[in-house]
Amino acid sequence: MSENEQEGTVAVTLDQGIATVTFHHPKRNSLPATLLRKLAETIDALGADAEARVVILASEGTGTFCAGASFEELRGLRSADEGKEFFSGFARVILAMRRCPKVIIARVQGKAVGGGVGLVAATDYSFALHSASIRLTELAVGLGPFVVGPAIERKIGRAAFAAISLDADWRDAEWAERQGLYTRVMDTEAALDAVLPAFAHRLAGMNPEALTQLKRVLWEGTAHWETLLFERAAISGRLAMSDFTRQAVARVEPGSGSRSA
Repeated sequence: MSENEQEGTVAVTLDQGIATVTFHHPKRNSLPATLLRKLAETIDALGADAEARVVILASEGTGTFCAGASFEELRGLRSADEGKEFFSGFARVILAMRRCPKVIIARVQGKAVGGGVGLVAATDYSFALHSASIRLTELAVGLGPFVVGPAIERKIGRAAFAAISLDADWRDAEWAERQGLYTRVMDTEAALDAVLPAFAHRLAGMNPEALTQLKRVLWEGTAHWETLLFERAAISGRLAMSDFTRQAVARVEPGSGSRSA
């Protein structure tokens, strides 16, 4: 495996106004800092590309959609400042999605954990499979879903956000659909890949100015996130240096799926 593949990849295809952004990491599509940076830069670039009228966010494979932040990098943090920078990667991706003038659609083919739930929440519309359960595991390792929290709470409300933050149980895709995290849940991948592109192409044929204005309306009240998310990253960075979190993270088995953001 090449060094780039170990760090993860972000690929973009653009066809008939539909830009598909596909991210991949060999460890269950987790998100190290380099991959988060690539995602933020890619979404910003597509926001400025007149040929891209709709954006689809997807991950590679048929397994986990996104396992959240990289525990390998979390274990290597040596200071609160390093911790803040580590968690700021998610802030930058969410903010790029927020300011992108194009509608962003999530294609969620599998489980979303920690920061992966935040990625879905920051999209404008989402299709998921029945197998796409969600889970927030941050509290179990002495952290909290601080950075992704505003995006998740905006989608599902404070009560539901509190529930999944505090009990860390798996919630099925139907629960996520009822709460508003997923817009539509599909029975099969074939159905997903028939309905999602058709929906994206319908949007791509609509008045782009109207879609841009609608997106601004949908995201009203979030301008303060430009400061808030980095304040939250600082909280996570400090907690990452605590004895509790260091010991908890050290106990996490590789590939266990306990991820955070």
